[in-house]
Amino acid sequence: MGLKNDYRYCESIIKENSKTFYKAFSLLGKEKSNAIYAVYAYCRATDDSIDIHHSSEKLKILEKKLNDFEKGNTPDEPLWRALSDIFENYKMDIKPFYEMIEGQKMDIGFSQPEDQKDLLSYCYYVAGTVGKMLLPIIASEKHEEIDVGKIKLGEAMQITNILRDIGEDFENGRIYIPKNIMEKYNYSKNDLKNKVINDNFIKMWEYEAEQAQKMYDDFYNFIDYFDKDSKKSVLASAKLYNAILDAVRKNGYNCLTERNYINNIEKMKIISKIKL
Repeated sequence: MGLKNDYRYCESIIKENSKTFYKAFSLLGKEKSNAIYAVYAYCRATDDSIDIHHSSEKLKILEKKLNDFEKGNTPDEPLWRALSDIFENYKMDIKPFYEMIEGQKMDIGFSQPEDQKDLLSYCYYVAGTVGKMLLPIIASEKHEEIDVGKIKLGEAMQITNILRDIGEDFENGRIYIPKNIMEKYNYSKNDLKNKVINDNFIKMWEYEAEQAQKMYDDFYNFIDYFDKDSKKSVLASAKLYNAILDAVRKNGYNCLTERNYINNIEKMKIISKIKL
């Protein structure tokens, strides 16, 4: 019962914090869904150390636990016991787990990205790394054949998060839209402060949305590399996140004072349309 309870703990974390991912990956068989939940719980702990607790000390503690874990000294906690199990059952790579910590360190001394290259680098460390963690689980047969550098679903999702949360992030002292993109579309920090949604804002928003859409579309071309039992969940996660872009559009691009999301009925419609 011990390991089952550890996985239940991880499941409770994804269920509480990401209904979209939980909806998508609950379509998997129990073994793989449990593995996904464990990876998600690790990512959540890493992310929360900065975004929720604002504690570099908590991040250092987590990094120390990861060091111990890598050396075979698994911390006696549900998350780490679950991770130990999936590392035994799948050809996992420890590197992206460390890289995600580096991404959170970027948020400690956060500064607005200068350009798109800076933004994409940030998106890789905080989100693209998740894809590298998951590939041995959901593409277990062919993950070593995939050019992971060409799969940027995590980056697409992170840009989607940014476009959904522009107002909320600004209130928290962060602007993720690159400086040169704001300058290109003549949209200022003062405009953002005053919650201005005008043609310049929409064009700027759509520029970033187009970058994300290209990455979603490229990802869809790789779907056959994923395990047969994983394809629907992977596609569902991508399609559900992709749909957030349209949710913002339908709401008149108001991502400055309102939170845009996909409701359960819309989620079920999107999932029902997935044909393999």
